[in-house]
Amino acid sequence: MGHREDLLEGAKRCLLEKGYARTTARDIVAASGTNLASIGYHYGSKEALLNLAFLKLTEEWGDVLTERRDEEAGDGGASRPPLDQFRETWERVIDSYERTRSVWQLQMEVVSRIDQDPELRRALIGPQRDGRDGLAENMLGIDPEKDPEKARVAGLFCQALLAGVMVQWLMDSESAPSAQDLTDGLKAVLEGRVS
Repeated sequence: MGHREDLLEGAKRCLLEKGYARTTARDIVAASGTNLASIGYHYGSKEALLNLAFLKLTEEWGDVLTERRDEEAGDGGASRPPLDQFRETWERVIDSYERTRSVWQLQMEVVSRIDQDPELRRALIGPQRDGRDGLAENMLGIDPEKDPEKARVAGLFCQALLAGVMVQWLMDSESAPSAQDLTDGLKAVLEGRVS
């Protein structure tokens, strides 16, 4: 790897270990084996590097949504009923919680910073919108290319649900919802009553 890639990997490690606010340029340099001048040369600023590192970490976390589905379903899950796909995706997300807890914590920290950091806000807008489409497709089987409006509103729903579940798991994993709880809750909403 060259300095550019080393810096990015070092920044990702620092974000997971120290968080966004506590990561310094010197931390990144130490974690990457590079030098301070490399940050400015390759990324322009520490903040630009951290923003990109955060986006890469969330992309990697997003792979959790598709890892087992891709292995098990050659058709991308298209033949499964939507509620089964929803539950199976949530099982993957929740099962990954312990190994990805630091990414969840980092996401909460970054959200708390966007009012003070317009550059960070701008960096997140496009990926957030793309993420909605990915959630609609992976959780509910809605193809954003075939039905963009349906994917948009379904993605908004999934994104809101994901943020809420994330907070519950961070605060109290003992009482946080399971994949089956979420599926049963969605069924109840769709039916207009609790079974």
